[in-house]
Amino acid sequence: MFSKEEVERYARHIVLRNIGGPGQQKLKAARVLVVGAGGLGSPLIQYLAAAGVGEIGVADDDVVSLSNLQRQVLHGTPDIGRAKVESTADAVTRLNPNVRLTAFKTRIDASNAAELMRSFDVIADGSDNFATRYLVSDTCFHEKKVLVTAAVGAFDGSLTTLRPFENTANGEPNPTYRCLFPSPPPPGAVPACAEAGVLGALTGMLGTMMALEVIREIVGFGEGLTGRLLLVDAMSMRFETLTYRWDKDNPLNGAGVKVNGLPGA
Repeated sequence: MFSKEEVERYARHIVLRNIGGPGQQKLKAARVLVVGAGGLGSPLIQYLAAAGVGEIGVADDDVVSLSNLQRQVLHGTPDIGRAKVESTADAVTRLNPNVRLTAFKTRIDASNAAELMRSFDVIADGSDNFATRYLVSDTCFHEKKVLVTAAVGAFDGSLTTLRPFENTANGEPNPTYRCLFPSPPPPGAVPACAEAGVLGALTGMLGTMMALEVIREIVGFGEGLTGRLLLVDAMSMRFETLTYRWDKDNPLNGAGVKVNGLPGA
């Protein structure tokens, strides 16, 4: 049940067709793990908290630096030098004290990924490196977790949702991340943010769209981005959506992969 204060706080959702009281209850009961409290994570966490997601886990081992503040709007100048998960917890409490913020001051790696993700319903990956993206997506596949993942370049971004543990209407498996991007690019092939730069407002756009996609996955309305890749070009302000399918040669659940001793789909 909602308190009187919660009814007022979420009033615009409660009267909104396709969310309403039942949808808001789903948000309150949901647990979302956000990987990274940076450029994508900042708006993502803010809108999940404002929407009333019951528990938001945040995994980040970094501290706030001055160069972050051009885009990482969850943090402020007084937070420079603080752990990002600490300033994130304060920001979430200021925004919505009904939300529980669980901080993991750690970098996700192969030793802790499965354990961190296991108790959450949806994983939202806003990390800034390929190693983490592939680790998170592979772990979500094995743990059967919904994954909303986005990435940004200097003036472009992408967003998709992955549910590879389910099948499409025609019985084909939903695609994995490796169906879309089979393997990471060679080291150094894609310049890091510190070298190439990034448009601050662009991370705000993609992070906010990540929040929308997470909310849609929790509540269950509209057409999600499973099997679809949204591309954003900030130079021409163009949005495109490409479809992609399960690749029978992918290394996770491809036709030749054995799952529990049995051949894959």
